[in-house]
Amino acid sequence: MYKKKFEIRWSDIDANRHLANTAYINFMSHTRMSFLMENGFGHKEMAQHNLGPVVFYEHISYFKEVFAGKPVTVTLKLRGLSEDGMYFEFVHDFYDHKGRNFASCEMMGGWIDLKERKLTGLPKDLFDSLDHLDHTEDFKVLTKEDTRRYGKKPKDLDPAMLQA
Repeated sequence: MYKKKFEIRWSDIDANRHLANTAYINFMSHTRMSFLMENGFGHKEMAQHNLGPVVFYEHISYFKEVFAGKPVTVTLKLRGLSEDGMYFEFVHDFYDHKGRNFASCEMMGGWIDLKERKLTGLPKDLFDSLDHLDHTEDFKVLTKEDTRRYGKKPKDLDPAMLQA
């Protein structure tokens, strides 16, 4: 299992003096990018393939408060991957210094071609590197339909509302 340890900084604390929502997002992002950079998805490789990761959603479940003073560990597992690597789903778990799970997050994303600005699959070497990450017990091969499982669609404002 891929894991990263973090010290909770003053800037990671919110008005309630516990770990702020934004810190969870930052810790997860740092953990994901560390894994990717250590496994062939560095800046050079990404530029060669004109690739960039995009986040579709992050659903966080908070179980218990955590405060500054002790390190936290964030883990990363692969929950799903499409056959071409275009779509991926990660699970992050957060643990306190005693190994107690205080939060969990399901995150889904994809890869875009930075020139075309469209979703794209991964080259085989990068696909294999990503698929090498430990899988969750409920791992599945993702399809486009999985990216729509929550049925969320954009709803634009009525132009009259922009004038109000």
